[in-house]
Amino acid sequence: MSQLRVEKVQEFIKKEASEIILRELKDPRIGFVTVTGVECTGDLREAKIYVSIMGSEQQIKDSWQGLQSSLGFIRREIGKRIRLRFTPEISFELDKSLDYSAHIQELLIKIHKEEESRTDGQKEE
Repeated sequence: MSQLRVEKVQEFIKKEASEIILRELKDPRIGFVTVTGVECTGDLREAKIYVSIMGSEQQIKDSWQGLQSSLGFIRREIGKRIRLRFTPEISFELDKSLDYSAHIQELLIKIHKEEESRTDGQKEE
């Protein structure tokens, strides 16, 4: 199948999954969830939806359980909205890239403050 078609379908799934999670899921366990990407197989039979979940460890765990329990609903809604011969089997993967980038940002800020304190100490001498 054309790579361009697969990429377009991935973007449609990402958009629709985000919309469904944000507006239509009524599960109170689901907190702040962001769809960061979608990866489909070449035959469009399976799709991994990468999500980032913000909150405490317990909130992340609860949101994850809520997402897992709503897989069937999300798949059905995606099937209604995107006209494909077969609706892909979906699964969720936890995307840790936002946590990692926040950690890197904290380290950079810490290094910057340490350098400022060293240069301030040298100026006083």
